[in-house]
Amino acid sequence: MKILIIDGQGGNIGRSLAEKITAAFPGEEITAVGTNSAATANMLKASGIRAATGENALKVACKKAGVIIGPIGIIAADSLMGEVTAEMAAAVGSSDAVKILIPMAQCGIFVAGVREAGASKLIEDALEILRTVIDASQKGIIS
Repeated sequence: MKILIIDGQGGNIGRSLAEKITAAFPGEEITAVGTNSAATANMLKASGIRAATGENALKVACKKAGVIIGPIGIIAADSLMGEVTAEMAAAVGSSDAVKILIPMAQCGIFVAGVREAGASKLIEDALEILRTVIDASQKGIIS
């Protein structure tokens, strides 16, 4: 399954995701896209991933992904301090990929029923969801 990690600003969430995903799912194809070069550079510190930067790279990667994972702001134009363009948000939102969104309060988006938790807990929850998605894909339940 092709997993796409998207992050911006400093790329800390994306780097943590990349490190944990490569360790937990060694056979999966992982690509990271940063909304800026600093985020991309930080995510590249996790070994075993491919990475690119910017709007066009994100749009192309969203078309090829089976799963997209990142902070919830990747679906909202002008989020992540303005780094997410309307076109980027539309590319994520309209992708056929399963989306696993991490509800980071810094994005200014709050989801009812979701209580604030630390980044490490949110990332662990995202990895459990990813495990469920990969298992379902391998069983042919989802494509």
